[in-house]
Amino acid sequence: MTGQAPLIVTVSLDKCAQQAFDTLRARHFPPERNFVPAHLTLFHKLPGHERVRVGQDLAAAAGRTERLNFHTAGAMDLGRGAALRIVCPPLPGLRSALAAVWADWLAPQDRAGLKPHVTVQNKVDRETALGTLAHLAALPEITGDVTGLLLWRYLGGPWELEERYPFRTRSGGIE
Repeated sequence: MTGQAPLIVTVSLDKCAQQAFDTLRARHFPPERNFVPAHLTLFHKLPGHERVRVGQDLAAAAGRTERLNFHTAGAMDLGRGAALRIVCPPLPGLRSALAAVWADWLAPQDRAGLKPHVTVQNKVDRETALGTLAHLAALPEITGDVTGLLLWRYLGGPWELEERYPFRTRSGGIE
């Protein structure tokens, strides 16, 4: 039942940054598990039956938000994987505002708060993860813009994009 499948909220990134993260993910993520593009997740599991309300809340949040600058800040050890830390000072506040509205729906992982990152590798042996961490630590900083919010439906591995909610451009228009 697709309509009951959990919802995931990520951010959208500008084209160049997305391509850089996707390239790293394609290089390091186990191909048999790489179902989705590189992403920065804001919420991992929202109730699928609340799709309309979630969409309305995301549209409202995106409509009052301008594109946000971000940069990477080194590698993050995930134990059996590796990620790049993301620094985007306004992003935790945006996420907190949505979390307050959805407080009753949040699973423990989403109640824990936001540690912004893009996972480049997961579910590998420790030695492979350490090699990837070393590679990521040596990379130059990646900079770009968070351009909006994306709503996905979790389909037991793959995700299906439900809708895009673009942020306003810095000149005031919608992207």
